[in-house]
Amino acid sequence: MLVVTDDAFGGHLRGSGHVESADRVVAVTAGLRSRRLLDDVLSARRAGDAELMRVHTAAYLALIEAETERLCHQAGDPRFAMLSTGDVVIGSASYEVARRAAGGAILAMEQAVEWAKATFALVRPPGHHAEQARGMGFCLINNALVAARAYLATYGGRVLIADFDYHHGNGIQAGVGNGVSYVSTHAWPAYPGTGSATQSALLPEGDVLVNVPLSSGGLSTEAFVAIWARLLPRVASYVRPNLILVSAGFDYVAGDPVGDLGIDVGAAGMLAAGIAEVAQRYCDGRTAYILEGGYSIPALIDSVAGVMAAIDGRMSPVSGAEWAAVPASMRRVLERLDAMLGAAGSS
Repeated sequence: MLVVTDDAFGGHLRGSGHVESADRVVAVTAGLRSRRLLDDVLSARRAGDAELMRVHTAAYLALIEAETERLCHQAGDPRFAMLSTGDVVIGSASYEVARRAAGGAILAMEQAVEWAKATFALVRPPGHHAEQARGMGFCLINNALVAARAYLATYGGRVLIADFDYHHGNGIQAGVGNGVSYVSTHAWPAYPGTGSATQSALLPEGDVLVNVPLSSGGLSTEAFVAIWARLLPRVASYVRPNLILVSAGFDYVAGDPVGDLGIDVGAAGMLAAGIAEVAQRYCDGRTAYILEGGYSIPALIDSVAGVMAAIDGRMSPVSGAEWAAVPASMRRVLERLDAMLGAAGSS
């Protein structure tokens, strides 16, 4: 599986002790290499202004640049501060690293399209909380949404973003429509407080917004996999995407210091096998995974390795997860979504 990454990603918040640490990419890369899984690697590139401004305002980008530049001249080392838009810690390298992360997501998308296969953008900082003019939740630039808009600007068609991170991607939700659909499972109630089931909606021109909130108290691995085994094919049958982007956050894993839905680390491979089956049906396998959360380094290594094993054909798409394992409240949410999508499809 092609991986897009870069040593430069270690420069964001290095030395800060932040949970979204440099080791998230450095250690994962080393772990994958030790397992002989990094045979096909490309270095990320810097995203251009025009690419970023399809998602973010020029004023917001200028603000990040100015605030990180100010840290370069601040006395003391290391130099860190809170971005003025909210709860994002930045360092002097953060803006350039974030631009490179967005460029890495675009490159992974381009390779997935060109070669009709799945790729993985092993990038940081994450992006799915970043809104048009606001960074929040460890996120500065919305990598997945930037990649989606880059695809549509070049190829047209439809993009489906699937997000299984512990947290809801409020930034992606704010940017859906005009060719971008979004489907998310996430802990509820939990940060950032968006993504209730009532926020699901049919959008103009065949796009859709689908939110499936999960109990923040957790659920079984079997139920989590079964939800996605039913959810993604149903949404894809309505959207009929030309490309699937995956906001791949692994902080749902049991023991994660920021998330933790109690899910076994092996779920990542089962999810990826199901995603691959759907992608093959609708878009010739064109899928780009873009790293979001996941803050237990050993679990993150195992999760990414599990995705790669599934994509490389070493895991069956049949997980064995049973619909009966899904809690009744979750089944009702999914049944309402089935009705919404089915009614739209028959009209």
